[in-house]
Amino acid sequence: MAERVAGPEIERLIQLLSKLPGLGPRSARRAALHLIRKREELLAPLSDAMQTARERILTCTTCGNVDTIDPCTICCDNRRDQGTLVVVETVADLWALERASALRARYHVLGGTLSPLDGVGPKDINIESLITRVGEGEIREIILAVNATVDGQTTAHYITDRLAHLDVKITRLAHGVPVGGELDYLDEGTLAAAIRQRTNF
Repeated sequence: MAERVAGPEIERLIQLLSKLPGLGPRSARRAALHLIRKREELLAPLSDAMQTARERILTCTTCGNVDTIDPCTICCDNRRDQGTLVVVETVADLWALERASALRARYHVLGGTLSPLDGVGPKDINIESLITRVGEGEIREIILAVNATVDGQTTAHYITDRLAHLDVKITRLAHGVPVGGELDYLDEGTLAAAIRQRTNF
């Protein structure tokens, strides 16, 4: 068993940091040392920011985004296309699409995907609230921006079936060769999807 090299407070900081995505024990130790060395510049402001976030961050009751107001900033933005709704699995996916600045639509965060093997059914994610939103009649198009995984596609098919009785256009993100991608480095599934979804030149 490894000897403890720091007091319990520092060990706890390292342990908590190691639970963050992408940080293992070694990276967490480096991050903790960096925070300790930059105590006034980083550790104190980070501690304050985390306390404020803990007190003020809410989940938007309309779309599922996280913000400090409810409805969130995106839902309150009247300049967005009110007739287009982008359905994503997680808040991280919403943020990724916003960074791309490809469209100014509204969103609906499912909070996961259907996964029968893991016991995740329709009642465990935000599908009913999606059906209710679309049923209100303002939305003309739904863009299913779910991941191209088995669970993602299962979820997309389930949502499509549930919305079949409504007069709404349902589209999904294209799958295939990424911009700047080289064919030799792509997996077979990506190449097959790119061939199936080829477009006119």
